[in-house]
Amino acid sequence: MCKKILITGSNGLLGQKLVLALRDNHEVLATSIGACRMNNQSGFAYQNLDITNEQEVRKLVLDFQPDAIINTAAMTNVDACEDDQEECDKLNVYAVQYLADSCAEVGAHIVHISTDFIFDGEDGPYTEEDKANPLCYYGLSKWKSEQILQKHSCDWAVLRTIIVFGTADNLSRGNIVLWGRGALKKGDSLNIIDDQFRSPTLAEDLAQACILAVEKRAKGVYNASGKDFMSILEMVERMADFYGCDKSIINRISTATLNQKAKRPSKTGFILEKSIKELAYQPHSFEEGLAIVEHQILEQENHN
Repeated sequence: MCKKILITGSNGLLGQKLVLALRDNHEVLATSIGACRMNNQSGFAYQNLDITNEQEVRKLVLDFQPDAIINTAAMTNVDACEDDQEECDKLNVYAVQYLADSCAEVGAHIVHISTDFIFDGEDGPYTEEDKANPLCYYGLSKWKSEQILQKHSCDWAVLRTIIVFGTADNLSRGNIVLWGRGALKKGDSLNIIDDQFRSPTLAEDLAQACILAVEKRAKGVYNASGKDFMSILEMVERMADFYGCDKSIINRISTATLNQKAKRPSKTGFILEKSIKELAYQPHSFEEGLAIVEHQILEQENHN
């Protein structure tokens, strides 16, 4: 069934994957700040939207009358969130309130992206029911956004994810796979932390989880990460194996040596049983994800 779907943050990695996956079978309104960054702009409408402006959000939602809103817009630079908590709240907390209020007005379903950083990392991998205890302001802001939805009258689903990777057009921010691939192929010496554990998520998999949630009008909290659990060090070592690069250039270091402003949870990861059972979520393995991204990068290079 063709639905009207509004996507926020459509210039980002996940936003672009959603537009690509939805535009053939649904009426898609992609929104972001500034001009549309996708090279192929056929099959969907695009509108500049500041989600921190309540009036602008409400007007757009009332005009478009979406069946669903997928909110991928957020301030995700963890240290920047620590430095500018006011800006972080505007994007990660207040904007969610405006979107949820507008959803309730038009009877739309909202799918909202959250993070493993709502946890303290003492007891991962986590289920959807485990207790939040964020260590940094970014994690706190995302936890506040979840609480807004949990108390709201609109239909909502929260998808929590971990380290999203992939490639897309004209991205303003990189991700660990794009960065690691470039550095490994150059043969640069890499200092990689060995004391943080995660389940990296292919952007296409997270997009698929969002679409499944929209199609089923799912309600509640779902984990939507990759299925492989590993340290950041192992992640980069597995990338080196995949690309056929020299692993001796990878140096193990501890998180403490980085002196990062925001504290990170040491061990997250997610139990995916609920998403697999209720949404029919089927994430790729890490290596399968790398192969998909590699294919896309080579296609882009040939195209250019």
